[in-house]
Amino acid sequence: MKLAVGDPAPAFDLPTAGGGRVSLDDLRGAPAVIWFYPAANTTLCTTQACDLRDNHQMFVDAGYRVVGISPDPVPELDRFVSEQDLPYTLASDESHEAMTAYGAWGEKNMYGKLVQGTIRSTFAIDAEGTLTLVKYRVGTPKHIELLRTKLSL
Repeated sequence: MKLAVGDPAPAFDLPTAGGGRVSLDDLRGAPAVIWFYPAANTTLCTTQACDLRDNHQMFVDAGYRVVGISPDPVPELDRFVSEQDLPYTLASDESHEAMTAYGAWGEKNMYGKLVQGTIRSTFAIDAEGTLTLVKYRVGTPKHIELLRTKLSL
C-alpha cells in the first residue's frame, strides 16, 4: 500500500533508543519528519543519519521533530545513537507493522535479487497528523536537499 500527500498518517507506537516510546499521538501538535531506513550502522544509512544530524537545527528551527524508524532492535539503535551522536529519536519496528502501514516494507531489488525489506522512505506530517510529503525510494545523497526544498526549510 502506498500513501499520498493528504492521507492521514498511519498510527504507530514503537520502542525507542534510550528506553522510551514514540507514537503518532506523541507527534501531534507539531510537524514531524519520519524516515524509514534499512539498517543502523550500514554505509548508506549512516550517511543519511549523519546528514540529518548535521542539519538537525534546520528542522528544529522550523518546528519539526525528526524520527527515524528501522527494523533494528533497540540495543542496535542505542549503539547507533551513541556512535554517531544522533540528536533525534530512533525507533525500532522489528515486526515491520509501522513500515508496512506506511508502505515502507515490501519487495525490493537488492543486487539483482528480489527480497522483502525496508524501502528507504521519508514522510512529513503536519501538526494534525496529515501527510504533507511522501517520498519512496529516497536517494541518500539528495535526502536533505529534497526535504529543504519540499518543506521550504
